Amino acid sequence: MPLLVTPALPAGSLAAQEQPHLPVRPGLALRPWRDEDAPLVRTAFGCPAIQRWHVLRLDDDAEARAWTAQWTGRWRAETAASWAIVEDDDRPVGQVGLRDVLLTEGSAQMSYWLLPAARGRGIATEALGALTQWSFTRAGLHRLALNHSTANAASCRVATRAGFPVEGVARGSLRHADGWHDMHQHARLCTDGPPASDP
Repeated sequence: MPLLVTPALPAGSLAAQEQPHLPVRPGLALRPWRDEDAPLVRTAFGCPAIQRWHVLRLDDDAEARAWTAQWTGRWRAETAASWAIVEDDDRPVGQVGLRDVLLTEGSAQMSYWLLPAARGRGIATEALGALTQWSFTRAGLHRLALNHSTANAASCRVATRAGFPVEGVARGSLRHADGWHDMHQHARLCTDGPPASDP
């Protein structure tokens, strides 16, 4: 069934509501970050695999608490949003979010990461799909973009399975710890319909 298409929301539409909890499937959901998640966030950003693809470093618990606390303000400013991906025990196993939100343009960038124990089970793809559905049908966005290093094959698989085809390559556009990386540009429009099933 194609996704429902709604107009982009006017400024103030997100700020006027609470950031929602989003069900993904039984046993998996997206919820706003909490202060008590800070130790896990610090652990996540200390993971070598996450550090490889993210420029952010959290050196202590105070920085991790600031990271979790920032999202309330960014939601109210309507510039970004982040959700903890949680399983049955309500402990985060990853993150999925919107960056560079432009309500007037109906666009945003998407991001995600998973802790090592949660990888390889399709969780990132499911979480990305749930946030995509909400972004198109409830937030009224028109275009969602997603960028990752061309060397990050796992992220490319997640994006493709979630219905974000590669549109092109931005050469030398982001610097990681090992130097400049070419970046795959993926995107999905609200009119694209659901992703094709994996073979």
